[in-house]
Amino acid sequence: MRAITIVRSKELSEAFRKKIVDAYESGKTKSKTTWPCVKGKKVIEIYQSGKGYKAISKALGLPRTTVRAIIYKWRKHGTVENLPRSGRPTKITPRAQRQLIQEVTKDPTTTSKELQASLASVKVSVHDSTIRKRLGKNGLHGRVPRRKPLLSKKNIKAHLSFARKHLDDPQDFWENTLWTDETKIELFGRSVSHYDWGKSNTAFQKKTIIPTVKYGGGSVMVWGCFAASGPGRLAVINGTMNSAVYQKILKENVRPSVCDLKLKRTWVLQQDNDPKHTSKSTSEWLKKNKMKTLEWPSQSPDLNLIEMLWHLRTLKRWFMLENPPMWVYYNNSAKMSGPKFLHSAVTDSLQVIENA
Repeated sequence: MRAITIVRSKELSEAFRKKIVDAYESGKTKSKTTWPCVKGKKVIEIYQSGKGYKAISKALGLPRTTVRAIIYKWRKHGTVENLPRSGRPTKITPRAQRQLIQEVTKDPTTTSKELQASLASVKVSVHDSTIRKRLGKNGLHGRVPRRKPLLSKKNIKAHLSFARKHLDDPQDFWENTLWTDETKIELFGRSVSHYDWGKSNTAFQKKTIIPTVKYGGGSVMVWGCFAASGPGRLAVINGTMNSAVYQKILKENVRPSVCDLKLKRTWVLQQDNDPKHTSKSTSEWLKKNKMKTLEWPSQSPDLNLIEMLWHLRTLKRWFMLENPPMWVYYNNSAKMSGPKFLHSAVTDSLQVIENA
């Protein structure tokens, strides 16, 4: 704790004196150098012994005006330390701040440049970065808008009905739900972000770029499933999937997955409303094979947990983040078309991914 000299003064209120003491004892305010404080304290010591300005000036080698200023500060504020400073007053008045908050609340897509022009119209001139900082202090931060499916009134009503129907379902119900979906894997996909380290002017070196080709360089469709107890089976879809192909995938993968995941006899199959899933023949097949399905509202991909699994856990991340990435193997492989190579790679990797 630093020692400071505080004296009683008619010009110094008790509250202000306490503020100064608290500031210095907490270490929030520091002098740029200790020399002025040391000299100032010596000036006060000599002054308190009864010496005048001239004698103090001669004894310490300081200009008389400096001695006078130090003593004046000490008599007024009770200290020779640097006082807390308020800093430059903000240009954004409380009224201007309210205007900013009202505008971005009314239209969240308003840019900081537009807000800058709006303030200029009321004679408040500030940089747009100042506006962003002020909004940030009020809990308003810039961000990229989320993309979500366009919902009609019918979709919204169906979503609400689904939520109300399953609001009180026990945890056991969801733990015995088998979530299913299909996804596309591209050889040169862009679904995963990549980062690298490099100096300036090295961004386009061959070892740091990610090659791109039209239409993703080939792709394959994959069907997968999972439950609360873990991931189920994965299947590569050969060619174009229709109702017959979909039924074949269900026949070969659903019940084995249910057994592997040890779901109860009351398990439920979740699938979206793809025409191949809801066709008459598929509905009859599901009924014949006694597979109970979970009714599903349209335009609700965010409700299906497997959507996150595709991106965070399995194939897409596996192929794009593998070291080296799958496209490197493709470049080094024998002459093989993109789709054919990718089909082979996915097939060979399924067992590895399931056990990862």
